[in-house]
Amino acid sequence: MFTDTEQYFVSEVSVCRILKAHDMITSPAYIVVTAAAINQLWQTDFTYLKVIGWGWFCLSTILDDYSRYIISWKLCTNMKTEDVTDILDLALQASGCDQVHVVHKPRLLSDNGSSYVSSGLADWLQDKGMKHSRGAPYHPQTQGKIERWHQTLKNRILLENYFLPGDLELQIRTFIDHYNHHRHPLTGRQAKRRREG
Repeated sequence: MFTDTEQYFVSEVSVCRILKAHDMITSPAYIVVTAAAINQLWQTDFTYLKVIGWGWFCLSTILDDYSRYIISWKLCTNMKTEDVTDILDLALQASGCDQVHVVHKPRLLSDNGSSYVSSGLADWLQDKGMKHSRGAPYHPQTQGKIERWHQTLKNRILLENYFLPGDLELQIRTFIDHYNHHRHPLTGRQAKRRREG
């Protein structure tokens, strides 16, 4: 309408910026999903790792949102629904949530990958009594903790080349043991205070 009546073009981005500056429109609302206790919310995602001569492997991980503890993980050759359900079975066993009666099973938080939006996973989760939340498309911050975990893992283990899948798996297992049991997780403020002395 502005182009037709005023005879010049204004980009949509500029219009949105000006309207937001005058509180005439609001930013999109993204629901922040967080947990208040252990085993309330589990984040999951896949990441790629290369084994020379073998190709790319997919690491599937389940991370507890509250503690950032790696509950379970699996090195896969692809990203199928069965890989997701396998890693969830491992997480339920490791956490004990499959052995005792709990009021609420952990909620699963994932992105919108094909293995996470499949009807097979929806049926499996319903059968286990688990709920599922997915992050907004193109908004990886929703799954920020699992994304950060993958970055931390890659920064450590990708300092070497791997020629056998077993070697990569051993390095992942060793780092997860260190991450879960030996590192001292500092919050951002604690780390800043420690650096400042």
